[in-house]
Amino acid sequence: MSARSKARKRALDILYQADIRGDDLGVTLAAEAKRAANEPAREASWLYAREIVDGVIDAQSEIDEQIVTHARDWKLERMPAVDRAILRMGVWEILHNDQVPTAVAIDEAVELAKEFSTDDSGSFVHAVLARIARS
Repeated sequence: MSARSKARKRALDILYQADIRGDDLGVTLAAEAKRAANEPAREASWLYAREIVDGVIDAQSEIDEQIVTHARDWKLERMPAVDRAILRMGVWEILHNDQVPTAVAIDEAVELAKEFSTDDSGSFVHAVLARIARS
């Protein structure tokens, strides 16, 4: 598994944890940063995970608006928390990270959805992110 794939899993953990607990995302990120400081072997995945989460924090309103606009009849709060976290991460990569090809961002998000969410989540995440990428 690539360092970026590992980083996406770490970012997913942070985004999901903050959402489920109702905590401020910045506070959750800071707590993870303290833990990451004691894990130098995982520094490569931590750096990109932090970049993702910082990016989601900076653009969350825009990201959530894109998700709601392209989710077709799905309110953000009705989506499983894992799907919300994966979509936020995928939208950030598509809209704000030119180093990641759109197809890679979508594929990685779909794989995370298949692994960590419902049976239908992979196709749901794919559909929403594909619509965003086309817009």
